[in-house]
Amino acid sequence: MPLIDPLIAELTREAATTRKLLERVPEDRFGWSPHPKSMTLGRLASHLAETFSWIAPTFEQDVMELDGEDLKPWEAANRTELLAAFDKHLAQALAAMKGQPDSKLQSIWTMKVGGKVAFCMPRSAVVRGFFISHTIHHRGQLSVYLRLLDVPLPQIYGPTADAPEMVPEG
Repeated sequence: MPLIDPLIAELTREAATTRKLLERVPEDRFGWSPHPKSMTLGRLASHLAETFSWIAPTFEQDVMELDGEDLKPWEAANRTELLAAFDKHLAQALAAMKGQPDSKLQSIWTMKVGGKVAFCMPRSAVVRGFFISHTIHHRGQLSVYLRLLDVPLPQIYGPTADAPEMVPEG
């Protein structure tokens, strides 16, 4: 089995769970934040929606150079725009990943910020660590935000107080 296949399966599974949470983000609370140092709900949800947009460039180039001053985070205006962006970026990511040879996954990818190397690692580690795990981290934050706003939470890796009956995947 090609190394890319389990990564695609994992990304697809985690993306479906992330989308369930994004579907519940209340538009009228996009500006809400649980703490002055925290992102707003709209910014956090938008970050989750755009994270997969970086996967295609990971396979298209060996080095991504970012200028910290040019990084302007995108923020959705409403839930429809949020979900459309998420779906678009996920589709692009999956298309970029499909059929990638093991040699590409094992080759080194570098991210530079402001001319300095932020990290270098095999593309397989970038997909899992920088995209999948990063998404899971922010999804955890989003689930706390939604709980604080009394929005019912779907099952993530099992039952929640709002969805106590285990529902099989698929």
